[in-house]
Amino acid sequence: MAAYPGAMSAQTKLSGPDLAEGVAAGDVPEGGVLLGHARGEAVLLVRRGREVYALGATCTHHGGPLAEGLVVGDTIRCPWHHAGFSLHTGEATRGPALAPAACYEVEQRADGRLVVLERREPPTARRAGDGPSSVLVVGAGTAGNACVEALRREGYGGPITLLGAEGTGPVDRPNLSKDYLAGTAPEEWMTLRGEDFYREHEIDFVPRGRVVALDVAARRASLESGATRSYGAVVLATGAQPNRLAVPGADAPHVFTLRTLADSRSILARAAEARRAVVVGASFIGLEVAASLRARGLDVHVVGKESVPLARVLGDSLGALVRRVHEANGVRFHLGTGPRAIGPASVTLEGGEELAADLVVTGVGVQPDVALAQRAGLAVDRGVVVDEQLRASAPDVWAAGDVARWPDARTGERIRVEHWVVAGRMGQIAAKNVLGAGMRCDIVPFFWSAHFDLTIQYVGHAERWGRIDVAGDPAARDAAIAYRQGDRTLAVATIGRDRVSLEAAAAMEVGDEPALRAMVPPAA
Repeated sequence: MAAYPGAMSAQTKLSGPDLAEGVAAGDVPEGGVLLGHARGEAVLLVRRGREVYALGATCTHHGGPLAEGLVVGDTIRCPWHHAGFSLHTGEATRGPALAPAACYEVEQRADGRLVVLERREPPTARRAGDGPSSVLVVGAGTAGNACVEALRREGYGGPITLLGAEGTGPVDRPNLSKDYLAGTAPEEWMTLRGEDFYREHEIDFVPRGRVVALDVAARRASLESGATRSYGAVVLATGAQPNRLAVPGADAPHVFTLRTLADSRSILARAAEARRAVVVGASFIGLEVAASLRARGLDVHVVGKESVPLARVLGDSLGALVRRVHEANGVRFHLGTGPRAIGPASVTLEGGEELAADLVVTGVGVQPDVALAQRAGLAVDRGVVVDEQLRASAPDVWAAGDVARWPDARTGERIRVEHWVVAGRMGQIAAKNVLGAGMRCDIVPFFWSAHFDLTIQYVGHAERWGRIDVAGDPAARDAAIAYRQGDRTLAVATIGRDRVSLEAAAAMEVGDEPALRAMVPPAA
């Protein structure tokens, strides 16, 4: 997967046949794609049975090449971040994409040639259908935003209110620690939706609308400002809050956590004057911050309690590879320890070693923001407890995103997943169920993590495993790694095999274990 090119600037280079002139029908394989162009735009032809579809060849999320993606049912999925688009309309049916792909008319002529005609108008929100008297969405992150967008797209015509707490609209949160912090993604690319979008779709967006109390019997929310909002249905998408260090100096002005756009801006401002940074926490976000600060030329040390970074999620071998990649780029590790105190210009470790630091960033995990749910009397167990349709324990209350703990269809266990893509998809499912769809949340989780020239994609969910099988060579940036318990594949991580990641996700969705074993054969 390439580095983030910027959603507004990425364009697929024109190649292949001129589809406006036409191609032989046999040139488009069954279940496959043909990349070409029409009237100056990159276009894909996709065949499913007797039907042939034409779509824009560039993912609307980060510009990924859809020609390298995977056709699943009546959608095509992007190889970079697994966004999905309808073959029929181009509609973005799976996050993280929000905007539809271009969609074109296709004509099969008497001589058998397929010709791409004019572009179709993008799908418009359907404005009909039943639903609650109003919908209140608490939290303006990716889950909350995806929820309000899906409500309108599904035809809900009633009042929608989106209440934020960060003072900004929804942002591309993964890049707060990746490209934006590294300086390769400018700020104008970070906002997912602007105020004009919400006005156009008649969504009442309140960026500083923190909710402090929820009366589920009266169906009323009380805001920090003193205002109240009534609702017919409410979706809690309050996300998570970063853990704070409990050591002297942890509240100093040069010590930061990273969760919001404001956090990232503050780190950037400090980094402009800093020379030495200490990152506390060898977590995904901690190591991504370390890579981004190294890209800005800072001297970076990483302090972590674990003996191998990321081993709890990726295993010892892959975790060790991530460490080697960071060390090759100048990051220095201090593992098996933690900070004892933070001074104005140094971090003192538990063993007494002092690390010079004029910037400290902590990445020591997050906790689901369940305070509002607890005060409302909802069932809470390391997250808001929801059923398979994301309903909470009170009538007309749903929860989605990092705050929700739901029954996983694949393992039978109740899980909570802190992945940005998952949060968006949960928001869409919650919206449909608010409108009575009765849709099961059977998401196969997906995330990606970037460390200099090493990008890891991960599908599935494995809190523990019995063995790890490897196909290929991770050090050569060409591998698939399967995490298995007994005869089941719980998760697959890939390096340089984006197509395999897509195929693994599709196989997990339908429980195709033979396909997963063919991708990553078990060790003899």
